[in-house]
Amino acid sequence: MRFDVITLFPDLFTPHLQLGVTRRAYESRQVDLRLWPLRDFAEDAYRRVDDRPYGGGPGMVMLAEPLERALAAVRADRAEAPTAPLVHFTPTGRRIDQALVREMAAGAGAVLLCGRYEGVDQRFLDRHVDLELSLGDFVLSGGELPALALLDAIARLQPGVLNDAQSHEQDSFSADGLLDCPHYSRPEVLDTPEGAMPVPVVLLSGHHAQIARWRRERSLELTARRRPELIAAARAAGRLSKADEQYLAGLLL
Repeated sequence: MRFDVITLFPDLFTPHLQLGVTRRAYESRQVDLRLWPLRDFAEDAYRRVDDRPYGGGPGMVMLAEPLERALAAVRADRAEAPTAPLVHFTPTGRRIDQALVREMAAGAGAVLLCGRYEGVDQRFLDRHVDLELSLGDFVLSGGELPALALLDAIARLQPGVLNDAQSHEQDSFSADGLLDCPHYSRPEVLDTPEGAMPVPVVLLSGHHAQIARWRRERSLELTARRRPELIAAARAAGRLSKADEQYLAGLLL
């Protein structure tokens, strides 16, 4: 798949492409990422891509014309898929979730527009944007961080990127849509100022069925306490077993 990113700050993406396990997806071109610096499409000597808003008010607005030229260049370069959807990152967009990530990870890619300043000229958005996305109910200084978050989530789902192919299948929000269970590693007993903290005994038992049930119950408990709406969604979708329901009924929330 191919992602084209229109951005004022392409250097923000460089470490992401070179570090961490997801770099494998970019090195192999499973995720083909191409950066388009917006100032390259400004036509004046100052490489201006923003101006004051009509009607007054604080902040600056990203100009439509440099964006039009940048998008035209991207479309021309994407001869194999010139109609790839244009994604705009904004607090008013749909919140990114794992279902969306899985959908996009199985697709052919997209063009990612990283806005800055007070916003983007609405005429450009009205003409071209197919999907608006948000990280959550807060405001960032630009679209680069949401774009990086989306790319990271998509890259780790590509075959061969994670060492264990089952890793992402056990993540929070995957499979049955619940939160993941707690995890432990060495030492078996951790000495702390508050006292010894041992690994739960069941994880040392070697009894795979008991371990699986313990992990399931911890997942159910954590989800019920922190994200009860996910329990409701799993129940509505028929993803909770009779044993799950019995365990949930006994929880003191």
